[in-house]
Amino acid sequence: MFRLKLPTDPRWANIAEGNLEEILTDHAWCEIKAASNAMMLINLLPEFTEITTELTSIAKEELDHFEQVHEIIKARGWVLGRERKDSYVNDLFKFMKPGNRKHLIVERMLFAAMIEARSCERFKVLSDNIKDEELAVFYRELMISEANHYTSFLQFAHELAEEGYDVKKRWEEWLEFEAKVIESYGKSETIHG
Repeated sequence: MFRLKLPTDPRWANIAEGNLEEILTDHAWCEIKAASNAMMLINLLPEFTEITTELTSIAKEELDHFEQVHEIIKARGWVLGRERKDSYVNDLFKFMKPGNRKHLIVERMLFAAMIEARSCERFKVLSDNIKDEELAVFYRELMISEANHYTSFLQFAHELAEEGYDVKKRWEEWLEFEAKVIESYGKSETIHG
């Protein structure tokens, strides 16, 4: 579905299910960061009206996802913990190539698409493998919504790329790099861990 080079081992869902409070807290913070990223991108390209409008919708949707996760946390008698460091995202961030403003924006779009692709894939693994019925349904529905974000960011990269910038080739490089990065993860109860 996302052409990820290295799929998540389904046993990761068992690790995640072993500490649902932690996975939900980490997930809530991932949604906040995703909303912040969409707003930061708006700040970088306000002159692109259609993209700005779509990014506004994405930011709102990510905040809605945060609210949904937070409601689940509260309903289970838990409290949203402090923000978690996301080493996976930090590793991906280092892969962005420097360049002019437009080039950097395209890189940010590919970076966002990569995170959304892996998050969706993890949501699918959770929905297919955890025993908690409520969360299995929740993650299945969320996966569909987040997949739309992944495709939007890739589309924006294509729309914004300057002549001579091969988005398809660069996306393949992102996929190869991400496969090497994700090999180190899948051992903790975090969305990207």
